[in-house]
Amino acid sequence: MIRDREVKPADEAIQVHADRRRGEPDYAALKAGGIIKQRQKDRFTVRLKCPGGRMPLVRLARILEVARRYGVDYVHLSVRQSIEIPYVLTQDLEKVREELAEVGQEIASCGARVRVPTACSGCELNPLGLADTQQMARDVCTRFFGRGPLAHKFKMAFAGCPNDCPHSSADDLGFQGAVEPGWDEAACTACGLCAAACKEGAIALDPDTNKPRLLRGKCLYCGDCIRTCPADAWKARRTGWVVRAGGKHGRHPIVGARIAEFLPDAKVFEVVEAVITWYEKNAAGKGRVRLGALLLDPATWRTFLADLAPVLGQWAVKAPKPPQACEIHS
Repeated sequence: MIRDREVKPADEAIQVHADRRRGEPDYAALKAGGIIKQRQKDRFTVRLKCPGGRMPLVRLARILEVARRYGVDYVHLSVRQSIEIPYVLTQDLEKVREELAEVGQEIASCGARVRVPTACSGCELNPLGLADTQQMARDVCTRFFGRGPLAHKFKMAFAGCPNDCPHSSADDLGFQGAVEPGWDEAACTACGLCAAACKEGAIALDPDTNKPRLLRGKCLYCGDCIRTCPADAWKARRTGWVVRAGGKHGRHPIVGARIAEFLPDAKVFEVVEAVITWYEKNAAGKGRVRLGALLLDPATWRTFLADLAPVLGQWAVKAPKPPQACEIHS
């Protein structure tokens, strides 16, 4: 078995503290609280809550202290932007929790619950960012984190633009910043820079006047034309979130379905609540099933859209395609 060079083999590094153990721990309950049993006896990985992948320095300093005291000489950065402290002994778990709590650092959730949202830097730092992903990830985390138990895990992501670095299309519920461009003919100088900047070929130039025409079916709402135009002839007509539902990674990946466009910030909480509530109700009694797996059934997909219609309102996509399974061996 390959071992981490920085960690002693389990039989050397770990002792059984029989005097501290009264039967087996409730591993499921520990995992639900972000404490994950390792293959090594009496050792756990403690997953920390890092919404949007942002970590204040005062908390980071304490994490370093705690990891040195109760773990080994490294931490793990998870694929969903969490910091994990591995190799924590059973009897040290409460001390780890208490010492982290002194600086406001919480432990994350695992298992069949709402997970911590991921996010890119969004419009705060990224020149391409169209939405405040960091603030939204924090707000959604505050309101929905840990909700459950559900039929399975429930993941959310916030992407600032169509580049979708946080993979919002592969989450149970994904939000992607978007801007719909509008063209002001009077301001246009017919320079053609907007068409050259558009990576999707969504702007066609008139062969006689060189003035642009937007091909809406190709537009990804990235805003490159708006940023590029030297005459400000392209302006934001609508901004908001493209919303996708039913995505997931794993052995049987599913690409989430686009269910809304230009959803305003003020509606995000309502949509999240509606989708989770629908999932709680419609997954009951069906075992461990992700939202996307439910939505692959055509009848269930139609029911989902009908139930969400009052919440999505004017921002709902008309006749959206259902989530798409991406079987590896198909």
